[in-house]
Amino acid sequence: MSEPIRRVLIANRGAIATRVQRTLKKLGVESVAVYAEADHASRHVADADAAVSLGEGAATATYLDAERILAAAKAHGAQAIHPGYGFLSENAAFSKAVEDAGLVFLGPTAAQIKAFGLKHEARRLATEAEVPLLPGTGVLASLDDAVAEAEQIGYPVMLKSSAGGGGIGMRVAADEAALRRAWDSVAGMAESSFGDSRLFLERFVTEARHVEVQVFGDGAGRVAILGDRDCSMQRRNQKVIEEAPAPDLPDAVREGMHEAARRLMESVSYRSAGTVEFLYDRAREAYYFLEVNARLQVEHGVTELVTGVDIVEWMVRLGETQLTGGKTDFIHEPNTCGAAIQARVYAEDPARDFRPAPGLVTGLVLPETAPDVRVDDWLEAGTVIPATFDPLVTKILAAGTDREAARKRLASALAETRVDGVVTNLDFLRAALELPDFVAAHQHTGSAAAVEVHSRTAEVIAAGTQTSVQDVEGRLGYWHVGVPPSGAFDFRSLAHGNALLGNDANAAGLEMLAQGPTLRFTADVTAVVTGANAEVTVDDATVDGRTPFAVPAGATLRVGRIATDGLGLRAYLAVAGGLAVPEVLGSRATFDLGAFGGHGGRALRTGDVLPVGEAPEAPGDASAAPAPDL
Repeated sequence: MSEPIRRVLIANRGAIATRVQRTLKKLGVESVAVYAEADHASRHVADADAAVSLGEGAATATYLDAERILAAAKAHGAQAIHPGYGFLSENAAFSKAVEDAGLVFLGPTAAQIKAFGLKHEARRLATEAEVPLLPGTGVLASLDDAVAEAEQIGYPVMLKSSAGGGGIGMRVAADEAALRRAWDSVAGMAESSFGDSRLFLERFVTEARHVEVQVFGDGAGRVAILGDRDCSMQRRNQKVIEEAPAPDLPDAVREGMHEAARRLMESVSYRSAGTVEFLYDRAREAYYFLEVNARLQVEHGVTELVTGVDIVEWMVRLGETQLTGGKTDFIHEPNTCGAAIQARVYAEDPARDFRPAPGLVTGLVLPETAPDVRVDDWLEAGTVIPATFDPLVTKILAAGTDREAARKRLASALAETRVDGVVTNLDFLRAALELPDFVAAHQHTGSAAAVEVHSRTAEVIAAGTQTSVQDVEGRLGYWHVGVPPSGAFDFRSLAHGNALLGNDANAAGLEMLAQGPTLRFTADVTAVVTGANAEVTVDDATVDGRTPFAVPAGATLRVGRIATDGLGLRAYLAVAGGLAVPEVLGSRATFDLGAFGGHGGRALRTGDVLPVGEAPEAPGDASAAPAPDL
C-alpha cells in the first residue's frame, strides 16, 4: 500500500485557500500554495509550507494554467491537489491530467465533471434518474428553433448557456422580441466565458427560490445527503447570502429533493463533494432540477456549522483511500442542529451596480470568532485586492439554535465588521438581513432588488491636482523612525471649516491645490470650503463655498481652480461628519511618500470612493476654532 497523503497542493487563492489550509493543518498535512504575483502578499502564501509563483497576469495566465500548477505539485512532492471552487475546480481535462500524473484529484472524476458541466447532458442524466425538470429544451440549433420552442413552453423563458455556471450566460425573455434581442448576446457571452456557444431554454419561474442539496459520494455508488441550503438572496444571479437548512420548506418537498439528489448522484457513482441545485416554486410547492455543481461550494460552511461535518476533511480522507485502499466508513448522514447563515463580503460598490472595487485595504476589523461565529477570510490591512480576480473579501457565518437567532448573530457580526480603503457591500448585507421578506423566510431570487442601501460616500468623478485627505493635528513625533510631520499645511483653515460644521476639531477633510475635485455624494451632506478662494458649484449652480452649503444625495459638487490671490495656495473641503478613513500612527493624514494614511496612502484618483462619517447633531460654531490665516 502507498503512504497516506502528506502534502497537498491547493490550486486556488483567497478565502478557499486559507480554508483548506486550516483543515490540512488539523490533519497534519502540509500545504503547497500557488499564487499569481498580484497575490504574493496573501495569507495563503504566507501560511503555506511551500509556495510557487504562477507569474504575472490574469486568471488565464496563472490560476488556469493547468500545466504549471501540475508541475508545481510534482516539484514540491504533493501527492494530491485540492481544486477549491472556481478556476480549475470543474475542469475535466485538469482532473484527468492530475490523475494521469499519478496524483490524487480531491474532487469528482473527470467523467462526472464533464457530464454535469454540460447542462444539456446534466438534464439528460436528471431525466433518466426521474428528477423533476422545468419544461425546457435540449441544445437549440438556431434562433428560429428557440422561438418555436418558447411558444410551446410559454413565456417568460430563461435562455441559458449549456456550458454556463455561476449566473453567467443567462437572460430572461418575457416575449419573442426579448428572446430575439438576447440570442446573440447570450451566445457571445457563453463563447467568451466558456468556449461553448450552445444554448437551451427553460421556463422562468417568477419569485422562485434557489435551494440546493449537499451530497458526498464515495465513488462506489453510495451517496450521503448532508442537508440542504437556501441561496435565493442573489445579485446579478450571484449568491450573496446563504443559509442552512433551507427555511419554510414543506417536509414532503425537502424529502423529495433529498431523494432526487441521491438518485441522480448514485446513478453516476459520484465521488467527493457536490451540490444538486433546484428551483423551488412556492406557489405550486413544486421543485425542478437546475444543475449540479461538481465541486465544493462557496457556501459549504453553513452546512458544516449545522452538521458538524468538515467537508474539506472528508475530501482529503476520501482522496487518501485512493492511495491506501482504506475504508470510507467515515462517510455518513449527519443530523442537522440549529441554523446557520453566511454573508459574502465583496469589494464592490452597490451604488454603482455592484461594480468591483479593487484597491489597497488600509484597515480591517473582523468579528471575533466563537462557536457561533466563523470567519473565512484571506486578507489583512495592507493587502491589495487585485482587479484581475473575484472580489470576494471574506465570508462571515453565524449559527444559532434557530434561524432567527442565527440571523441576529450574523447582523451583530456584520455590524462589527469594517473594511477601509476599498468599497464593500457591507451596507447592502446589513440591509438585506433586515429585509421583511428575508426576516419572514419568504425570500426569492428577485428579493435582493428590494434592498435599499443608505450609504454615506463621495465618489471621485475627477480628482483635481494633488487632492489628499488631511486632518488638523497631523502625525507628529515619528521622525526617529523616518516619518516626518504630516497633516493639513494650513491647519487653521481646516479647523475653521470643521468648526463651521460642528465637526470634531480634528475631523479629516480634503486639502486641494491648484484645481479642486469633482465629487458625487450618495447621501445629503453639508460642506464648506475654506482657505484659498475657489469657485464652488453644486450641480453646476454656483454656491458660496465659504459658508456651509447643502449637497443633496446624488448631486455633484465641483471645486474649481484654486485662486492665488494672497489667501494661500491651498483650499480645504470639510464635510459634516468628516471623512471616515482609519487612523495610522494616530492620524488620518495622507503621507504620500510613505504610502499610508488618508485614502489608500496617496492622493485621490478618479473612481475612488470616500466614506463620510455621520453628521453631528449640534450646529457649527466658528468661534470654537482659531481664525484662519488670511
